[in-house]
Amino acid sequence: MLARTWAWLLLAGAALLAALVFLGATFPSGDYLFLPNEASPVANRVAVEGEGAPDPDGGIYYVDVRLKKARWLERLVPFFRPDGASLVPGHAVTAPGQSFADRIATARDEMARSEQIAAAVALQAAGKTVDAAPRGALVESVAIDVPAANALRNGDVIVEAAGRAVRTPDALRRAVRHVMPGDPVRLRLRREGKQLERTVRTVAAPDDEKRAIIGVRVSQDARIELPVDVRIDLGDVGGPSAGLPFALEVYQELGNDVDRGYRVAATGEIELDGTVVPVGGIKQKTFGVRSSGADVFLVPAGDNAETAQQYAGDLRVIPVESFEQALRVLRTLPEK
Repeated sequence: MLARTWAWLLLAGAALLAALVFLGATFPSGDYLFLPNEASPVANRVAVEGEGAPDPDGGIYYVDVRLKKARWLERLVPFFRPDGASLVPGHAVTAPGQSFADRIATARDEMARSEQIAAAVALQAAGKTVDAAPRGALVESVAIDVPAANALRNGDVIVEAAGRAVRTPDALRRAVRHVMPGDPVRLRLRREGKQLERTVRTVAAPDDEKRAIIGVRVSQDARIELPVDVRIDLGDVGGPSAGLPFALEVYQELGNDVDRGYRVAATGEIELDGTVVPVGGIKQKTFGVRSSGADVFLVPAGDNAETAQQYAGDLRVIPVESFEQALRVLRTLPEK
């Protein structure tokens, strides 16, 4: 009798466990998974007026990150996450009051701005005259847990910080670098055509308690008029992180041998002065580049490069700080 009771208990426990696993594998949580996506050639996505014949060897590759809702089982048990995946809290993907569709629309806007800036940088490097004027740091999103959330909105353009003029996102970062975490920073910004002033208290950066940040994600606001027609279309891919491969491909299609026969993968947001700045999802992008068989992977210098090195295996990772440096590094690769 006792053995039969234990058998029923074990059977019931197994059935309950199976039901929990089924539910956990079926129902989504509020968080997301960043997943690797194989790097792809960008040549058939870029068209430059007067471009030369396509390079039969090598090529410039871009890489993006797939995003999907994490099932509860994936959220709670890392073993069930796909190889190379990272769990990301929901609030880091969609801001308060923002739907996932809104986030996708924002990412596409970021991509459009990135395309224009990348084209401008490449054309200027090729000796073309580009009418381009940086106009400040455009606020893409504000973290929910920072004081700036009460003062700034998506779409604001920061033009001054801590008494320093801000024409680029990098200028904003340099301005804030001079204050300590917790100190207030006075901002001048442009909102819907009006000039406003706001004072926000800084917080410590997640990776460095001694470095102050405002807690916003920004991109370049600029007026750009290109001397030739440049068309870039990555379909449903969004965000600004393909700026560097865009610029490399545009420069190559203007008749310059950029890849020199290598399969060159690249990631990095590019600013109007050619500065290459860090991007997200670098772990997943490194996995994606490895699976594509690329020869080298150009990434923003600093933390991005360090993370890429951790997952690169035999893939050669090359840190770069600017578009010009990327061109110099590629020119020094041995003949293939």
